[in-house]
Amino acid sequence: MKRLFFIMTLAFTAGAAFSQMQNPVTWSFSGKKVNETIYEVQMTATMQAGWHLYSQTQPKDAIAQPTSFKFNNNPLLQLDGAIKESGKMEKFTDKELGISANQYSNKVVFLQKVKLKGKAKSNVGGTVTFQTCDDKKCLPPKTVNFNIALN
Repeated sequence: MKRLFFIMTLAFTAGAAFSQMQNPVTWSFSGKKVNETIYEVQMTATMQAGWHLYSQTQPKDAIAQPTSFKFNNNPLLQLDGAIKESGKMEKFTDKELGISANQYSNKVVFLQKVKLKGKAKSNVGGTVTFQTCDDKKCLPPKTVNFNIALN
């Protein structure tokens, strides 16, 4: 009985550890100078084959967690407009469950323009919260920190 309990505990622990290690989305962050005071911040998500990430905007019947960004307050810069998405959006519909979603596979780039209020070097930082799914399961939402130098 002790052996069976030990084996079950070991299997449960290994399964939990595997699910914690599963990370099918990698993020990269960069800033590109457009002119003397405007930068374009690029936040790129690359998904492993078979996985997808949700758009910032979802249909009313969606149950997916939309991707969202929060920027840290920085008195040296100002966000210029809304975050744009660049990638091939897929419109998913599950008629059986009566839900739909706007999602991306492979790669999506989120673009945010920022204006520097002076000539000082600065950075833009914050977090991105996202959820990723494949055709069998969804992982819990995850938050990633970012910090991008604007030189």
